[in-house]
Amino acid sequence: MDITMHDTALLRLFQLISPSLPTGGFSYSQGIEWAVEAGWIQNRADLQHWLEDLLEHAMSRVDIPILRRMYAACEQGEKQALVHWSEQLLAWRETSELRLEEQNRGRALATLLRQMEVGRAADWHQSIALCQLAGYALAAVTWNIPVRQAAAGYVWSWLENQVLAGIKIIPLGQTAGQRILFDLAGRIPAVVARGLEFEEQDIGSAMPALALACCGHEMQYTRLYRS
Repeated sequence: MDITMHDTALLRLFQLISPSLPTGGFSYSQGIEWAVEAGWIQNRADLQHWLEDLLEHAMSRVDIPILRRMYAACEQGEKQALVHWSEQLLAWRETSELRLEEQNRGRALATLLRQMEVGRAADWHQSIALCQLAGYALAAVTWNIPVRQAAAGYVWSWLENQVLAGIKIIPLGQTAGQRILFDLAGRIPAVVARGLEFEEQDIGSAMPALALACCGHEMQYTRLYRS
């Protein structure tokens, strides 16, 4: 059986969301480390509820709608629009740690894409280095990954990294982590569908617990994760 363009795009998506992608995703807990120390997250159910809230609010209402617009900007060759949405995304990252994560991973992905000679990665290097999502959108467009699949893959990658952080910090067994992934993966299609439909004026979310956890993590005495 021949490998089709669709198959190739799917394989490129697997590469883009792989934990082995050298952007450092494994080194960030996004406040989970402090939430565990504070007693907010103590077991599998707590971790699942925490991540479910972030899926339904942060991912659905901020990341996915902005990814859709970054994807369109890359399709249309509108670099300034990509920069605009990168700045919008950074504005929604409520703490210095969350912004620093986005910027660090953005620079790492931009460098990787340029070295791999992906599409406009060299010409747009400074623009896609602003945040991780910008480089992700450019790679998805270049590799003909449909926006809905790109969004689902992005959410899955985020969820997998957060579950891995949680099971190490609490700690939990690998089976507990797989149960969380199994349960929450079923929500991803609906989260993506809603996120892709948001109008510009509706983009935005308030996640005070996440902001407090990340602020607390900045001053945590001992920690394993960068944020």
